[in-house]
Amino acid sequence: MESLSELVEFPLLQTPIDAHYRACTIPYRFPSDNPRKPTPTEISWIHLFLNSIPSFKKRAESDTSVPDAANKAEKFAQRYTDILEDLKKDPESHGGPPDCILLCRLREQILRELGFADIFKKVKDEENANAISLFENVVLLNDAIEDDVKRLENLVRGIFAGNIFDLGSAQLAEVFSKDGMSFLASCQNLVPRPWVIDDLDTFKAKWSKKSWKKANNSGADIILGILPFARELLRRGSQVVLAANDLPSINDVTYSELVEIISQLKDEEGRLVGVSTSNLFIANSGNDLPVIDLTRVSQELAYLATDADLVILEGMGRGIETNLYAQFKCDSLKIGMVKHPEVAQFLGGRLYDCVFKYNEVSSL
Repeated sequence: MESLSELVEFPLLQTPIDAHYRACTIPYRFPSDNPRKPTPTEISWIHLFLNSIPSFKKRAESDTSVPDAANKAEKFAQRYTDILEDLKKDPESHGGPPDCILLCRLREQILRELGFADIFKKVKDEENANAISLFENVVLLNDAIEDDVKRLENLVRGIFAGNIFDLGSAQLAEVFSKDGMSFLASCQNLVPRPWVIDDLDTFKAKWSKKSWKKANNSGADIILGILPFARELLRRGSQVVLAANDLPSINDVTYSELVEIISQLKDEEGRLVGVSTSNLFIANSGNDLPVIDLTRVSQELAYLATDADLVILEGMGRGIETNLYAQFKCDSLKIGMVKHPEVAQFLGGRLYDCVFKYNEVSSL
């Protein structure tokens, strides 16, 4: 694991990175704000994280891999609540002022210190097994669409449907606990277009004319959302790099889980439902949060991404909350569903609205 000890800047970020990049889309505060007084935006985000504590505590209590889980879950809830209340009084405490990366990191730190390595493991394993059983059907339904552009739109809808499965969102955790989620129903039930950021028509026009030689993806909702899309890129002759977290965080897939999932989905010839995976690479991103700071990625991912000509950031945490405005030296896609009211308000959209942001870099 030595390569992960030193994290590096993602090589495709526009330079100078200091001038172009900040891993936080929504400004929680401005330079003119009083550093000792929390801003209204900070308060509303601290409340969002406070509201997530009961569902995290419940997951932690039922983690059978941790001795005395119930007491430790109570300690987690208390400690994290205290820290968030401190930040409301003094935004410069606990490494603040807060942003979504710090608020996520503090939560993960407390869980790990108490011995909770992966409180979502049970639900992840169940969902992955369920998704693996559906994978071939989802792919064959896509393959049956003869029109390339219509097939692309269906694949994109699949990414959003996969994105719905997010247990970091308090409302969705509740929906999921009630009735599980039907993937195909989710595809049909997306909010109608135009979405709050909707570059799909532009991307569809490029899709017919342009092929990317190497696409690099960092995303979470993998089996029924990202993998059918990655398989389509492989089928079109692209190399594809899939990046997954080093350590567990919420229900995001980890590198080791992704390696195992791909090996289960491949047939004996190493194909994904008839498509060769010789151009598919899986990278450990070096990340351990549901959001990502692209100035801190693994050397392995940096090396594999160097010559990519399309970067895809998928999921609300990575694609919207931390990297919506990230500028790259190559074409990029940010894809995610808006699952927090605070994000919907910032973007001027609806809850469960979709973001499909495509930026093309003109080749000279």
